[in-house]
Amino acid sequence: MIFDEAEQLPASEQSRLKEERWRRLGERLAAHPFHSRRIPAGSSLDDLVSLPFTTKQHLWDTYPFGLLAVDRSELRRVHATSGTKGRPTIAAYTHGDLELFRNVNARALASAGAGPGTVVHNAYGYGLFTGGLGAHYGAERLGCTVVPVSGGMTPRQVQLIRDFEPAIIMVTPSYMLALIDEFERQGVDPRTSSLRIGIFGAEPWTEAMRAEIEGRMDMHAVDIYGLSEVMGPGVSQECVETKDGLHIWEDHFYPEVIDPVSGEVLPDGAIGELVFTSLTKQALPVIRYRTRDLTRLLPGTARPAFRRMEKVTGRSDDMIILRGVNVFPTQLEELVVRTAGLSPHFQVILEREGRLDTLTVRVEARSDCPPERRDPAAEALAREVKDRVGVTIAVEVVDPDTVERSVGKLQRVVDRRS
Repeated sequence: MIFDEAEQLPASEQSRLKEERWRRLGERLAAHPFHSRRIPAGSSLDDLVSLPFTTKQHLWDTYPFGLLAVDRSELRRVHATSGTKGRPTIAAYTHGDLELFRNVNARALASAGAGPGTVVHNAYGYGLFTGGLGAHYGAERLGCTVVPVSGGMTPRQVQLIRDFEPAIIMVTPSYMLALIDEFERQGVDPRTSSLRIGIFGAEPWTEAMRAEIEGRMDMHAVDIYGLSEVMGPGVSQECVETKDGLHIWEDHFYPEVIDPVSGEVLPDGAIGELVFTSLTKQALPVIRYRTRDLTRLLPGTARPAFRRMEKVTGRSDDMIILRGVNVFPTQLEELVVRTAGLSPHFQVILEREGRLDTLTVRVEARSDCPPERRDPAAEALAREVKDRVGVTIAVEVVDPDTVERSVGKLQRVVDRRS
């Protein structure tokens, strides 16, 4: 389903629109104490590659309102992240920003297969986290019926799905797996539920996890992407008819991919770190914001007017360097999911023994995996990691429901090194 006409503009009109929005943004920021020093007067989008990056450190250093581009009286909502090492970042919105937030999420839901009257079970967290309210208002803008469950109360979530019969669920992929487990715990075949589409985001997830969810739930699993510093959810969305990467709404969020080390802009198709410039955000626009998410840009398919980004494969700042080898949690997830007897619920635990770092994958056994099969499963996973990633790890297979579930972002990595 097409939500608005901008999705069908020809390439030349898209380019003109983006250039005009960049020009207006530059004029608005001409007197801003932070941005005016970094954006030359009269610059075009072609000049963007020469401008300095914005990083999370800039947001921390100016917390909470130092980067506002409007008077505080114009704000209508403020969200905040939980904070890294105790330092949160904020997402601030004017009335116009909230309209934009609703519209890009409505466009995302339409791309995923929703439409007027569709019942949407929204299990993203509400509150300061942008996910719950962003999804909620986008669904309402599209004309959907929203069940605003938020996170937690897993048995009740399953009951409400059975009672209200939603067609779509919006939730983190790790918590979707917890819900599937709960269906089975209650003696209900998840494939018999009303759910036909899951819109999953807020954490990286792999094609193996997609196959796991689709196979156990008889549903389409599609990806949604966003981050609070740029807008929240709805920056890009995977289309249900293709499921081949997320179309970026480039008329509002201009993407680049860079080499994470050198900062050099990479050509489309090359894997690197995703960078965004918000062309239409009013309260807190960001210029060349380094997301730390790793992906690549590809031509549009289901929405030819917009480039796609590949599913995020990890983060440049979540990369684990173990004895000289780069390891990403998503690499381990691919191997965990395909190892017989192991569930997708796992954590990576980093510790230090003497001068050496060690990595242990703590993973739950599947409910149908007998105790005598756990050691062979652990050995099989350790062997696969050694063969495919190139590092030696330990594997601890634990009982089902032992690894803590998350109603928001799953904490995959537990770093116990001093």
